[in-house]
Amino acid sequence: MIELSKKISKLVGKTNAEYELIKEGDRVLVGFSGGKDSTTLIHSLNHLKRVAPFNFEFKAVTVTYGMGERVEFLAKHCEEHGIEHEIIDTEIFELAGEKIRKNSSFCSFFSRMRRGYLYSTAQEQGYNKLALGHHLDDAMESFFMNFLYNGALRSMPPIYKAENGLEVIRPLIFCRERQLRAFAQTNEISVIGDEACPAMRFDIKMPYARAKTKELLAKMEEENPQMFISMKAAFNNVQTSTFFQKEFLDRD
Repeated sequence: MIELSKKISKLVGKTNAEYELIKEGDRVLVGFSGGKDSTTLIHSLNHLKRVAPFNFEFKAVTVTYGMGERVEFLAKHCEEHGIEHEIIDTEIFELAGEKIRKNSSFCSFFSRMRRGYLYSTAQEQGYNKLALGHHLDDAMESFFMNFLYNGALRSMPPIYKAENGLEVIRPLIFCRERQLRAFAQTNEISVIGDEACPAMRFDIKMPYARAKTKELLAKMEEENPQMFISMKAAFNNVQTSTFFQKEFLDRD
């Protein structure tokens, strides 16, 4: 029996209520890579489905890259816990070798291609929402990477509408990464880690910015243990009139 911690279930329930991520009659497609994040996500939604005062349905979808991944155990795991699951086989890996320049970062390419398959599957099968397993650490890393390297103030919202009209939701966005890691370890669930990253099979540079940002945040949190709590509050307290864009400036 899978045990979902009260902290995670409470955070997911609160996030869902506050941002209305999932409502009556929703059909939710869930990106399920088999890592600790998406594994926690499918069990969180399975729990929510049992206790929520509204009805919804969801299906877990695993997108393979076409490099001989062994993902049958993910299908078995879902079957054991009554979770609908589908595997979508692609040739993203072969395409990457043709499309991406040598020594460039592959991460965004694989992420973009995988997301594209999830979008098209959701639309073809009549799902109105796509759930992803991003957590608070991801949101903070995204914010600081954009801030420090891309000259932009942006992060990961709990819910947004994609250009194709599909709503993308992040039920775990207020959970810490360590909570999701603990969930997998406590329940002794076999999860897929970085060893399955397709970029590992290419002669490429690894994502420098993300690694440095992760290191920076770890140091900052060590010095200020309340940092993530403060940043989470700051994301709900954005004072646009204090920035430089003309449309945000106060006028008399």
